[in-house]
Amino acid sequence: MNPPRSALIVGAGDATGGAIARRFAREGYVTCVTRRQADKLEPLLQAIRGAGGLAHGFGSDARDEVAVAALVAQIERDIAPLEVVVFNIGANVRFAVTDTTERVYRKVWEMGALAGFLVGREAARAMLPRGRGTIIFTGATASLRGGAGYSAFAGAKHALRALAQSLARELGPQGIHVAHVVIDGAIDTAFIAQNFPQRYALKDRDGILDPEDIAEAYWQLHCQRRSAWTHEMDLRPWMESF
Repeated sequence: MNPPRSALIVGAGDATGGAIARRFAREGYVTCVTRRQADKLEPLLQAIRGAGGLAHGFGSDARDEVAVAALVAQIERDIAPLEVVVFNIGANVRFAVTDTTERVYRKVWEMGALAGFLVGREAARAMLPRGRGTIIFTGATASLRGGAGYSAFAGAKHALRALAQSLARELGPQGIHVAHVVIDGAIDTAFIAQNFPQRYALKDRDGILDPEDIAEAYWQLHCQRRSAWTHEMDLRPWMESF
């Protein structure tokens, strides 16, 4: 029997993050999931446990350095060594630049960039002594180009991509696989269904991203042999323009 191993998904929402957690749980990983409010994790935890998996939920603010360090230490000490860490916090907002307050810009940067640094750093500290592990950062179209109304979001996502590149160059030679995934397109969520019904209508034609398919790509990234690691990949529906 393989020794226990854990996967931490920071930002395990109802769509992509939850799907990633379920995918790793199916492979026998003790899945640790976080959201700002722990009670919102209950449906995901019940789904994983109902399917025979092991899961732990944590209410955690990824912008808080002390909280992130304590979370990783608790998992390492009380649950199982971290083999996979996924940073999946979104922070997507849209405001005209003249309406973007300092508070909004700072909060988006803290959620999308600072939190990614804290999670990535603590993951590295846990994984480096073992010389193995996978760290995956979820990016977006805004990671590659800014759009009108997305000055805050694009700034944070550009910073997260730069962090992933730096970590890949620093940690890769030490055995840690660092990847950045650009999610380009609408995802099958209740938000898209309610606010963009025409876009959501493309679901039957595979015209929006299925969270389960995104999760499969994350799993395959983790399974790559180190002779052919992917650092950056983009995922979009076949009909998405880019």
